[in-house]
Amino acid sequence: MSESGLQAARDKMTAAGVAPQAIEVFSHYYHQLEEGVTGFIAEDSIEPLTSPDLLADVEISDDDARAALAKTVIIKLNGGLGTSMGMDKAKSLLPVRSGKTFLDLIVAQVLAARESYGAKLPLLFMNSFRTQDDTLAALAPYPDIEVDGLGLDFLQNSEPKLLAEDLTPVEWPADPTLEWCPPGHGDLYTALEGSGILDRLLEQGYRYASVSNSDNLGAAPDATIAGWFAASGAPYAAEICKRTAADRKGGHLAIRKADQQLILRDTAQTAEDEMHFFTDEFRHPFFHTNNLWFDLEVLSRTLKERNSVLGLPLIKNEKTVDPADSSSPNVIQIESAMGAAIEVFPGATAIGVGRERFLPVKTTSDLLLLRSDVYEVGADGRLTKVVESAPLIELDSKYYKTIGKFEDRFPDGAPSLKEATGLAVKGDWTFADDVKVVGAVSLDDPGEPRTVASGTTLL
Repeated sequence: MSESGLQAARDKMTAAGVAPQAIEVFSHYYHQLEEGVTGFIAEDSIEPLTSPDLLADVEISDDDARAALAKTVIIKLNGGLGTSMGMDKAKSLLPVRSGKTFLDLIVAQVLAARESYGAKLPLLFMNSFRTQDDTLAALAPYPDIEVDGLGLDFLQNSEPKLLAEDLTPVEWPADPTLEWCPPGHGDLYTALEGSGILDRLLEQGYRYASVSNSDNLGAAPDATIAGWFAASGAPYAAEICKRTAADRKGGHLAIRKADQQLILRDTAQTAEDEMHFFTDEFRHPFFHTNNLWFDLEVLSRTLKERNSVLGLPLIKNEKTVDPADSSSPNVIQIESAMGAAIEVFPGATAIGVGRERFLPVKTTSDLLLLRSDVYEVGADGRLTKVVESAPLIELDSKYYKTIGKFEDRFPDGAPSLKEATGLAVKGDWTFADDVKVVGAVSLDDPGEPRTVASGTTLL
């Protein structure tokens, strides 16, 4: 470990055209790696967050809500390829309902909010170099979605993977693209500044940003939250949900004892011997939805004061250079979480929202639920749950993990799930049309491919 390793990484980033701001942020974290920083947050250094403001209790006038939304920009994180589901393009291009993709429904949500509130409401995607072209091509049929000459996207930065043994940039001639990685979604703030988008938004009078993942269709534009955030005067706010047993791996908010500051703790920031605290949904009752709001003016000022380095907590991600080859060299990816910015801004806050604001699709089990009759999709692109509680879906990853395998086994679409409390599938089952699931159903592995016949009711 030496300055030569950092200089080699900086030179590599400069040659690749990486923004100067991103190079400085990378250098900041590199020094932390050299110093042995782990990024762990000890349980005895925090207190649980137990009583946040709740959206259900918020009272905001229509005028105030409308005024706040008029100053808001919608930003969607869209850099992921959906590789865990066997995809090689942006996950947001995956059809969700009636042939409409995540992108189609996001656009519908934004256009509906514009019409309802008379707001310009710019929509921007933070793409990666792998998702940019496909995403912009998919948005081409919506010529009216761009406003104020802001464009529709800006690019996430890239940084070199570092050899774990000496922190030098890895070389992998077999596939040089694998020498690079994204810096985590904490790069949002650096990318906004480096792209010039932050300054352009401020010049045009925008004040607030509403940010969420493109695979979370629950995070539609919300004037009430915008009004609440504006009235709070807070520089930053996180949307949080009550945890259940299904949310034990999700990052949670807590209060740092040293200064009573709200912070975010993720699994990668928790020591193995303290994971039982992290996963205790009663000890830490709220998880971060990865929907967040921030004041553009405060962000700009803070970045200038800190020479573009917000100082988000380090996440040290250890992998192999080729994720598909466990024998390839061990590398370290320097990452940060955008939600961790909550600790950067004194006065940052959080608001408890309903589960309808959190509908992410991380697996084909999640996708099956959204495609089923548990949800209805309105003309405004919003998904509405038609039952009190959504069933828990567990599909055998051996047969359903990738979108190709999943589609093969549901050739006629999702079964009816609105009367189900759960569906657990083990083994190779194909579902014909007009299948209904009632109550809690488990299908055991039959040891060979089997079909659930058309018209079957599973009890």
